[in-house]
Amino acid sequence: MSMNIDVAWSLRRFRADPFRKTRGVEFGTRRAESAVYAYFVDGWLFCVAADAVHGPQVTLWGRKLTACVPADLGRFLSHAHGCEVLDVSYGPRGNPGVDGLGLVVRVQEVAGGVVTRPVMVGRTWADRCTDDWEGAIPEREREGRLWLHPGETGSWPPPGHKPRWGDWQPPF
Repeated sequence: MSMNIDVAWSLRRFRADPFRKTRGVEFGTRRAESAVYAYFVDGWLFCVAADAVHGPQVTLWGRKLTACVPADLGRFLSHAHGCEVLDVSYGPRGNPGVDGLGLVVRVQEVAGGVVTRPVMVGRTWADRCTDDWEGAIPEREREGRLWLHPGETGSWPPPGHKPRWGDWQPPF
């Protein structure tokens, strides 16, 4: 995988998970445009997510992973899985990913619909990264639109949901 990014400014810091001591830092290439979210535990970077609109283009074997039509990227991942090049799995919320690479592909709502955004963890945390319960991806990265399947339009949590884990609120 590769990711190119120009100069970035730290836009804000936030609590990223209600259950772990995970801190997030939002970076932007312009002062008001989020580009990358970086997540730290005990001062160690373990997860990076690219914004679908303003984030860097992340590629896998030359195939773009950022700002793609979910169905098109889903076909690419299914083909790679069928050819036994990648071991693709799907998390409980339908997000495809490759545990061996520490990659989960999420969707992000944009003006024209929904496009993809890659979320990556380091090798140490790659095992079960697609699993929402046991994986290392911060809870904040599981908020929002679900991976689209034909006829579905859901999001998690649903509108009006009140979290049960205290005063923590996702920054979206």
